[in-house]
Amino acid sequence: HGKSFILLIMGFGCNVLAVMATRTIESRSSRMITMLAVPLMSCSARLPLYVLICGTFFAEYAGTMLLVLCLTGITAAVCMARLFRKFLFKNEDVPFVMKLPPYRMPTTRAICIHMWEKAKQYLHKMGGIILVASIIIWFLGYFPRETARTAAFKQQIASIENTQISPEEKDKQLQEIEHQMAMDHQENSYIGRIGQIIAPVMEPLGFNWKISVSLLSGMAAKEIVVSTLSVLYTGSDDSEQALTERLLQEKNPDGTDVFTPLVGLSLMLFVLLYFPCIATVTAIVNESHSWKWGAFVIVYTCCLAWVVSFLVYQIGNIIIN
Repeated sequence: HGKSFILLIMGFGCNVLAVMATRTIESRSSRMITMLAVPLMSCSARLPLYVLICGTFFAEYAGTMLLVLCLTGITAAVCMARLFRKFLFKNEDVPFVMKLPPYRMPTTRAICIHMWEKAKQYLHKMGGIILVASIIIWFLGYFPRETARTAAFKQQIASIENTQISPEEKDKQLQEIEHQMAMDHQENSYIGRIGQIIAPVMEPLGFNWKISVSLLSGMAAKEIVVSTLSVLYTGSDDSEQALTERLLQEKNPDGTDVFTPLVGLSLMLFVLLYFPCIATVTAIVNESHSWKWGAFVIVYTCCLAWVVSFLVYQIGNIIIN
């Protein structure tokens, strides 16, 4: 529907608000098609990962890569919308006629009132869901606190603190031990174990268990993907420079690089297309008045992301080799 255009553009800012705005479309068929296509728009929450990967592996073509990702999302949305129209929503409820209202310059008072109402509505509907999802992800990543190697790490820390060496050398050794301790904790946390379980499914896409864990955490909010990678690869979530260096240095057991430009491209495409955030799924459920459409979005986006990343990674490997 013509009204879908502005809503899809809104999706580049936030998928949640775009889904909520679909109520302006009178036809339920067109509204549902727009709602199901909006998650494929590359929202701003995905930008941190794009910036990280493009800056690390595609520094000379970063702008081009971002454009390619946006165009890929648009193309996927168009293709899926046509499939939805053909197989799921064949009938149009109302004629394709859009009456244009008289446009006037808004007053400051009207702007403030509408901004407050929409912001309150967003926070009321989505704030609780985001909070609950974030707590669940935090719990899975924080517990259990003790692992089989925790006692050994603490003994090493105590031994280093009692060693008569220079303060600079002591700090360096302590930081290394704490880094290893943080990575061991993430590996043995509940979410780390889940990531290792699904690792065989993600391996054909070029992803190891650490990337799988970051993608799981990204279900709450896409910004968390980068911070999770930072914790898993550097032991800290506040050092982007250290993360870029670590990504370039990380090796597989067979000596090959964990991250390559091809793996980075596959990861960006997967994040672009897979599970929309919890808030977006909740918005779709609320606007469609059915949990089945929320579940449908989760399934179809994950399947689409897996297929696209699989084809890109496997075909890329064939071409490179």
